[in-house]
Order: sequence, then structure tokens, then C-alpha cells
Amino acid sequence: MSEGAARWRRAEAALRLLAIDPAGLGGMWLRARAGPVRDRLTDGLAVLPLPPVRLHPAVGDEALFGGLDLAATLAEGRPVTRAGLLAAPAALVLPMAERAGPGLAARLAMALDGRSGHALVAIDEGACPEEALAPALADRLALHVELDGLAWGDTDAPDLASLGPARARLAATALPPGAAGDLSRVALALGIDSLRAPLLALRAARAAAALSGRPLAGPDELRLAVELVLAPRATRLPAPEAEAADTPRPPPDAGGRGGDPAAASPAADILVAAARALLPAGLLDRLAAVRGARAAPAGTGAGAARKGNRRGRPLPARPGRPAGEARLDLVATLRAAAPWQVLRRAQAAVPRLVHLRPEDLRLRRFDERSDRLVIFAVDASGSAAVARLAEAKGAVERLLAEAYARRDHVALVAFRGRTAEVLLPPTRSLVQTRRRLAALPGGGATPLAAGLEAALALSRAARGRGMTPALALMTDGRANIALDGRADRTAAAADAERLARLLRAAALPSLVIDTGARPEPALARLAAAMGGACLPLPRADSARISAAVAAALGR
Repeated sequence: MSEGAARWRRAEAALRLLAIDPAGLGGMWLRARAGPVRDRLTDGLAVLPLPPVRLHPAVGDEALFGGLDLAATLAEGRPVTRAGLLAAPAALVLPMAERAGPGLAARLAMALDGRSGHALVAIDEGACPEEALAPALADRLALHVELDGLAWGDTDAPDLASLGPARARLAATALPPGAAGDLSRVALALGIDSLRAPLLALRAARAAAALSGRPLAGPDELRLAVELVLAPRATRLPAPEAEAADTPRPPPDAGGRGGDPAAASPAADILVAAARALLPAGLLDRLAAVRGARAAPAGTGAGAARKGNRRGRPLPARPGRPAGEARLDLVATLRAAAPWQVLRRAQAAVPRLVHLRPEDLRLRRFDERSDRLVIFAVDASGSAAVARLAEAKGAVERLLAEAYARRDHVALVAFRGRTAEVLLPPTRSLVQTRRRLAALPGGGATPLAAGLEAALALSRAARGRGMTPALALMTDGRANIALDGRADRTAAAADAERLARLLRAAALPSLVIDTGARPEPALARLAAAMGGACLPLPRADSARISAAVAAALGR
């Protein structure tokens, strides 16, 4: 059996277990781009014993938990509420789950923890490892399935027959003694720090035993639970068997039990070996990228958050009176006035269909994200200019290639000779970027102050167009041309420090990348004056530069 066919078999098994015990397993994290392979698996969700409810990543609290039915309230003259999507147990299907914000993730996690019978199928369509499901939800979904890279020829129609009898056998299915301890030891060996993971694995083993028609879960069911629940959560490789065998075990205590509760039993050793065989090359690197992205400050990668009343993601309306550009939210206003209509009609001297008062007025609000601009100011002077510019070109191209769904723009300023030049204005076009970068000049003196001045002017222009700029400066720090064009190292250093203070006053996030063979103390002082960080990268390549910029500037 090919590797792709084996992955599809595991995906089929995950779907069958979810159909047997949806509420107990919590749901499935399905990481897959749109396509026929994903459709073939999601078509099988129809066998879940729960009514399907489709959610949107921007769904609001009123839709989830219910609220006032405006039309019925106005018609009957009394408050009439309607139930929300979470009122009854359902199979919640969340497309574009990687775009779910922290608020929605917390609310869905609360619903899964509340033993209300819900199951969540989070369809993660992230284009890169940094775009992933929120950890709060991933921790509560037992089954993690990834279909990206599977060919249509590796798949077949899922076999979902005879799930009804298996569902009926689930309550009478038991677990063998020591299963909880064995699965906990496997989770420890894989670096899983969540206590939910082994508990969910136990539920998966019971569902697998019910599917097989066995009253007691055996080694095959425990191995399947490890493959579907624990292996995808691994954060480290298990210790090699030889190393584990050489490690002395603590003597048993007076009761005859091992002194170390984490000491592996033979069954746990077999399960760890099964998990190790499933970890593909590069899996842990992708998990690290996902964790690093989720550890970034909120709002990164999409520019600064701005509250407005014209466009963007809708926010709850706020009380107020229309003035200037403030716009009235008619539906929210009527909703605020509806509960008081009976009382106001009884008190009103003039009969009206709807009685509104100033305290009912609600104003529209939107959360708008500005575009992000990363300005590269690159030292194109000296003998190392060719190599430095080549890596800067690669870093710019990598950042643009990874800018999917993040509204990132990139600009490039090169300084050499006696002046600085904006070689690449703010752009998102990768084709245009490659064409502009193909013939970058290099060599000459180092007008560092002129480069900082050009970057400052570019950042001010970008802010004037509603963008959020950040600066990445690449240089070896040997400035020798003053701002007025004189060849004077002392004046050049003073001009660079003055421009650095102006950049700090402009609140421009910045990163100084020291590309010299040895760290330059003057660059550390310059970075401090700019209010940014200084990162020595004497052997910088495009991958390290783009990673450093992403980490330091919060992309």
C-alpha cells in the first residue's frame, strides 16, 4: 500500500470513529484545501447522528446563542427571543477555520466543554503552516486529519456501512486495565502536554472496539487511537529504543510498583514505536511554525486595527447619536427599542407603530485592518554588495510569496554612492518585483543616513495612504557619506543617529540586520536609537532574513 493510500485509510477510519461517538471525540480538525479529495471525505459527514449546522468564521454571538427576534417582537408588542445555533446538539461544520478569531474559538471551546452533545468539524484551509486552527479548538478535537498532497487515485469512497449497530454497542464497550497509563506514557514520549489528548485517545479506542464488534478494546484499537489522536499532536520525536533500553529504571517500591510513573510498559513501548513510524519528515518543523505563528502578538500580519463606520468586519453597535460620519444602525436601534414598546404605547399620547427614544439609537462600527508594508533598506555599497543584494532580493521574494491572505506589501530602498533610491515602490505583485529586482546596482560608498531618510519618507507616504509600515535595515554599519554628500565618517554617523531618532519618534517598528563579518557596536547603538532590535547575521541567506523580519516585526 502506498503512503497516500495509507493516509486515506486513516482518514476513513477517523470519519468512522467520529460517526460512532461524535460528542465524546469532540470532532475533527481537517486540514485540506478545497478539491475533490476533500469533498469525498466531507460527503461522508452525512452519516453523523447529529443535524449539520454550518458556521462562518465571523459568526456573531447572537447567531450562536440566540437573541431578540426583531420582527416577531415588533409584531406582538412583547419581547420574543429565538434560539441560537448552539441551542441543540449539532454537527458544527466550520469552513476556513484558520480564520476563526480568538473570540469565536473561545465560544466554540466552551460549547464543546459543556457536554451539550456538539461535535465540531473544523476545515482548515491554510495555505502555509503559519495559518492554522486556534490551539484552544485543536486541543479539544480528538481526530486530526491532513489531506493536502493526496492524489485522487489514492482515495476511494469511504465505507460507512454498519455504523448504527456499532453506535449501539459503544455503551457496553470497555477498556483493558492499564490502557489509560499506557496512552499517557505515549503522550509523554511524544511531548504532548495536554491531559485531554490521552483521554480523547481512550474514547477513540472504545469507538474502534465498538466498530470491530469487540466488547473489550485490544492492541489494534489502542494502536489506531495512537495513530489518529496522539501522533498528529507530537511535538518531539520519541527516544530511540536503544537509548530507552540503556536507561536504568528505578527500583520498585515496597508495593512492588515501579518508582517512576512514566516508566514504559511493554504495551506502551509498542504504541510509541507505532507513533514513531507515523511521523513523517518535516512534521515537527511544521508544528513549530504553527506554534510560532500562534505565539505572535494578536493582529499581526494584517496591519493595525482601526475602528470605523464604513467598511471592514462588523462589530457590535454602540449607543450614540449620528453626527459627522457616524452612521445609524437601524436594525440594532429597533432591537434596543423593541422590549419597551408595550410600556411606551401605554404612556404615549399619540399612537405610533414604533416608539423610539434617544437612548435607543445605535451606531454602526467596523473593524478595519490596514495593509502592512515592510520596507527593506539595503546597503548596496562595498565589495559585498552583490551577495548582500542577492540575499535581499531572495528575502523580498519570499516575503511576497508568503503574503497570501495577509495584505502584505514590500518596498525596497537601496543606498550607495552618495544617495539613496527607492528601487521598488510598495507592491504586492511578485511578477513586478522579480522584474524590478533583476538589475539592482551595487558598489560605491555608504550613505547610511540617506537610506534612513528615504525609508522615513516612504513610511510617511505609506501611512498617508492608510498602510502600516515597518523597516528592515541591512548594512555592515560602515557609514562614510554624510547627508549633504560629504565624505566624512563622523558627520555620517551623526546624521544616521539623528535620522534614527526621527524614526523612533515616528513609532516605526524596525529591525537592523548586521551583515558584517563581525558584529558592529555602532549598529547596536543605531538600533537602540531607532527603538528596534539589532540582529547579527554574518552569513545571512534569504530564508534567515525573511524569518528574522517576520519574527522581529510581527508579520
